[in-house]
Amino acid sequence: MTVIVRELRPGVRADAEGFAGVRRRALPFMLTTPESVLHDLAHSHPGARHRQLVAEEDGEIVGTAQVGLAHDSPEPGQGYLNVYVDPERTRRGAGSLLVRTAEAYLAGQGAARLFAWVLDGPAHRAFAERHGYRPSRSAHFLRLDLANAALPPPQSPPPGVEVRSAAVFADDPRPLFELDAEVTADEPGDVGAEFTDYEAWLAQTWRHPLLDRELTAVVVADGRPVAFSAAHTDRAHRRYGSAMTGTARAFRGRGLAKLAKNAALHRARAAGYTEAFTGNDTGNGPMLAINAWFGYEICAREVRHVRDLG
Repeated sequence: MTVIVRELRPGVRADAEGFAGVRRRALPFMLTTPESVLHDLAHSHPGARHRQLVAEEDGEIVGTAQVGLAHDSPEPGQGYLNVYVDPERTRRGAGSLLVRTAEAYLAGQGAARLFAWVLDGPAHRAFAERHGYRPSRSAHFLRLDLANAALPPPQSPPPGVEVRSAAVFADDPRPLFELDAEVTADEPGDVGAEFTDYEAWLAQTWRHPLLDRELTAVVVADGRPVAFSAAHTDRAHRRYGSAMTGTARAFRGRGLAKLAKNAALHRARAAGYTEAFTGNDTGNGPMLAINAWFGYEICAREVRHVRDLG
């Protein structure tokens, strides 16, 4: 059996379907569709030098890698590679070949430190360590049986506060960009992020095929968005994902993130979605507590690994 690694071909549906299929089997807790794969490739920021690699065994896609630079980080020279192999096709060299190809590419782009998410299992961690990566922070994947969960009843917002859908902001989403940038800047993680490019955010986030603006809940106070829960959906598999939930700094501690997430979950269930997924850094205690309140249960864990080149 011969394994090769190549770049995913832009606009080629068969490549996108193969990529998405491997991701769903290897990482069922994250939403991936062929449309999202092609969108991510077509609309990545030029500074990210983003590439999507596939490993083929006798013409069949058996492994994937997302590779690029953390262009929105204030610290230069940081790269990422996230490698996943079909669980039924491991131990055939696909993962190692993807790692070597990705590292060579990132080194050529000036990366000095590489970050990779690795599922928290003995085989996965051993693989990362064999390739020179050391463990860092961790994160949880959480699942909610949305079809049968006893969700808290819909909440009435406090006086002067409204809950709207993101679709209301279709003519001018800039206020949502500003809120997203503030929330993202405060997210715990190894690699900081600063959103400053509105046009890039429109292309990559606002127009992303997974984003469901009708289900995304936005809390408005003092005439502006102050909290939100962004909804991603995979319609074909009736799966819903909380892409990001957060509150503006000046409005934290008032239960507004919980208000937004509750509204979004009720909308998702009414729309026929049966499973809900989300993810949290293990150090994000407030969000983990909110998700536990809704009934989410931890279904997997991943560990960020780091390698310094040179």
